[in-house]
Amino acid sequence: MAKGLIRIVLDVLKPHEPNIPAFAKYLSELSGVEGVNITLMEIDKETENIKVTMQGNDLNFEEITNAIEQYGGSIHSVDEVVAGRTMVEEVTTPQD
Repeated sequence: MAKGLIRIVLDVLKPHEPNIPAFAKYLSELSGVEGVNITLMEIDKETENIKVTMQGNDLNFEEITNAIEQYGGSIHSVDEVVAGRTMVEEVTTPQD
């Protein structure tokens, strides 16, 4: 049964190497991670801006942060966090 963080979405800046498939595989091997989705948002001469979505059971934010930094990346922002035992999807309200 899931507990703690079960999804986290991060805006990450990383160098071109490691490439995105290798980076996704590396992150998928962290404890508690069941899946990783990486979307390339922007690319320039030396870096890539990517959106990293990780889902699992009791994700360890500190371990994720350290892993990203070990590969030369940096977290620009935490864009979404889901915690608990079930995924709660956002709903549109009349104010939106």
